[in-house]
Amino acid sequence: MAWTKTYSGSEPMRVNKWLATEGVCSRREADALIEKGLVKINGEVLTEAGYKIEDGQTLSLTEKAARRLDNQLSLMFHKPVGIVSGTPEPGEIPAVRLINEESLSGRAHAIPGRNNKLAPLGRLDKDSRGLLIMSEDGVLAKALIGPESKLEKEYHVKVRGDVTEEKLKLLRHGLELDGRQLRPAAVTVIKGNELKFLLREGRNRQIRRMCDLVDLRVLDLMRVRIGPLSLAGLPEGKWRPISARERDELLRWEAKGFSAEPTAPVIAEPVRRPAPAGKRPPAGGKRPPGAGKKPIGKPRSDAPPSSKPKPNEPKFKRTKLAPRKRTPIK
Repeated sequence: MAWTKTYSGSEPMRVNKWLATEGVCSRREADALIEKGLVKINGEVLTEAGYKIEDGQTLSLTEKAARRLDNQLSLMFHKPVGIVSGTPEPGEIPAVRLINEESLSGRAHAIPGRNNKLAPLGRLDKDSRGLLIMSEDGVLAKALIGPESKLEKEYHVKVRGDVTEEKLKLLRHGLELDGRQLRPAAVTVIKGNELKFLLREGRNRQIRRMCDLVDLRVLDLMRVRIGPLSLAGLPEGKWRPISARERDELLRWEAKGFSAEPTAPVIAEPVRRPAPAGKRPPAGGKRPPGAGKKPIGKPRSDAPPSSKPKPNEPKFKRTKLAPRKRTPIK
């Protein structure tokens, strides 16, 4: 069996919900596995989709079920302007149509075909560009676009208009769209009229509408990061698969609510260690004359050699790495 675990909950739980809670698959995927007879309870094939597993019962997935889940494709795509993320209108080109062997950057164990049902995980409108994640993975979809998702997204936005501190304060907190208060956002100035947005939600055309409310017009909008996945190094119009390690990291970031923003450094208090028994100062607190001074004379023969290079030895040189290339903001 590919995946086996014994349920230990205090109350019975539907099998599809438990598999989703364990991060094995989505509820819909679990129902599909049950329908095909790929799930077993205590060694017997489960046939009832609404079955509730009880404390002490063992659930197993067959090897075929594991292969089916492992073969789900997830990829990141550098979407250009003019391409739509989801269902296209007449005359529009959907992003999924550009996912083929010719547009692959690097290597992939499989090329998406007609049988693959890749869905965009997150909005990125036609006039915007940048990182778009597409996947068949229901667990990943819930982590990225579920109603309780806390995954951070980073955007670089070029605007027209006067960028003032008052406008930045409103963008960070204080605006509402469609009668609902927005979650707090981190908005900073990169340079001039180029701003960086860090959001944990994805309303329809959210950044453009936020800027409109403070009399700023968006000229260019680019998503450069989703959680730990960065667009750096992926050319425009190209895609690459998301590895199992990157998938696990995405789920970990979402569960913990991690942020790429550096936090304030923590200054630790100095640790005072007690002096050795033979070298403690007298009870009065005064140290004997000469205490703490370095001895005069030649160093001991058993002392460790100096780390300073000798006159004839070459000095260590640090290698400076070139800055990583990033797609410029138009």
